Amino acid sequence: MSGLLYVVATPIGNLADASPRAVEALREADLIACEDTRTSRTLLARHGIAARTVALHEHNERAMSARLVADLQAGRRVALITDAGTPGLSDPGALLVEAAHRAGIRVVPVPGPSAAVAAFSAAGFAATRVVFAGFLPAARAARRKALAALDRALPHIFYEAPHRIAETLADLAETFGAAREIVIARELTKKFEEIARMPLGETAAWLGAAPHREQGEFVLVLGPGEIVQADALAEGQRVLAALLEVLPASEAARIAAKLTGAPRRELYRFALDRKGTDRAR
Repeated sequence: MSGLLYVVATPIGNLADASPRAVEALREADLIACEDTRTSRTLLARHGIAARTVALHEHNERAMSARLVADLQAGRRVALITDAGTPGLSDPGALLVEAAHRAGIRVVPVPGPSAAVAAFSAAGFAATRVVFAGFLPAARAARRKALAALDRALPHIFYEAPHRIAETLADLAETFGAAREIVIARELTKKFEEIARMPLGETAAWLGAAPHREQGEFVLVLGPGEIVQADALAEGQRVLAALLEVLPASEAARIAAKLTGAPRRELYRFALDRKGTDRAR
């Protein structure tokens, strides 16, 4: 008989967040695939789990998935974990899960900690839908382009590294305006956890108020914006079309937004689409 693949969520900081079911699944496993076996060792040792571990990370996932599927087909139970949180969510694991499905292996999720869900639950933004955007591009030009394409009306959740947090918050303020609210969650569930909600225009001062605030792991929850009025957007697109005859897309979008009150990022997206259509002709 084929084995089982457990997809196990592990604590994002506080080891006490490991659920009894997660611990049970790890104890039942014949083999545990870890993003980093050294990181996972602390959690496993805390619960007296001595199963054999193998590394499965972004650099070896495809090759290791084939080996683990063979173990599963031989009847072994494999648990998949990452350094923190839920596998496959901005972490390795999706390729192994896909391979298991294709091989007819039963996949059993063991839900639990997620930095994205934890941050959103503490943000206080009422919404029936939310967009998880993960990590934004590292290059500033690509990051700004990605932000310009976001849906104005929905909350968005981002992960960000400490060395880019200041630049990303500045780009968010420039793209969405100083009044748009955001929640900055750093070091979730850890000793120095901070969760702060504020307008984007205040984020630079908040970061600069204490040196430690640019350290650790960040989750950003961008609050929902107002729904764009159709007449304002239509007027912005009309002005933009004229400006595009003499200006680059980014500059034309900036001026059209200032003149009409239409959101700059939507005008910029419209400008890129228009230029793409023109080139196709």
